[in-house]
Amino acid sequence: MTTETILSVFLGIGLAASAGFRVFLPLFALSLAAHFNIWELNDNWIWLGSTSALVILGIATFVEILAYYIPIIDNALDTIAIPLATIAGIAIMVSTVTDLSPLITWALAIIAGGGTAGAIKSSAGVTRMSSTVSTAGFANPIVTTLETGTSIVMSIVSIFLPVLAFILVMVIFYIVFRFYKKFKPNKSKP
Repeated sequence: MTTETILSVFLGIGLAASAGFRVFLPLFALSLAAHFNIWELNDNWIWLGSTSALVILGIATFVEILAYYIPIIDNALDTIAIPLATIAGIAIMVSTVTDLSPLITWALAIIAGGGTAGAIKSSAGVTRMSSTVSTAGFANPIVTTLETGTSIVMSIVSIFLPVLAFILVMVIFYIVFRFYKKFKPNKSKP
């Protein structure tokens, strides 16, 4: 496995994690990177760097971010965004991974890309629902801003520093694990 292949896997995982926070933002970032020749995509995904893809993904990103600031719609979006984030994570991995057989590429895409995006989106959905219940939705704009900011940072870091992005994904998973372990009821106590 070459260094370029490993970096492409780290890029895919970092952008998949970003898709767990905002579905279209990492696709838009990847489209920008391909359009300006910052990152090379697989031959079948070169269209992602086209001007029309860039415009469509830019509009979709703007609409998605804006929609998360609208009460009630934000929770409804989380419901449909879990499968969409998973699909986006898979697509991102397939488009970025280089020099691997199709079998390994698709296995990585489904497990690492889709799994990462789906797990993070599920956690983000639970966080938003908890915010809605505990604050009557008043804290949801703060949650939205944090998620969008995290998605932007993860997308930028993934494109320019894929190794650091992979490390950040591990940190995010550790934080989520610790958070849920803290609130999980202990069965050994009476």
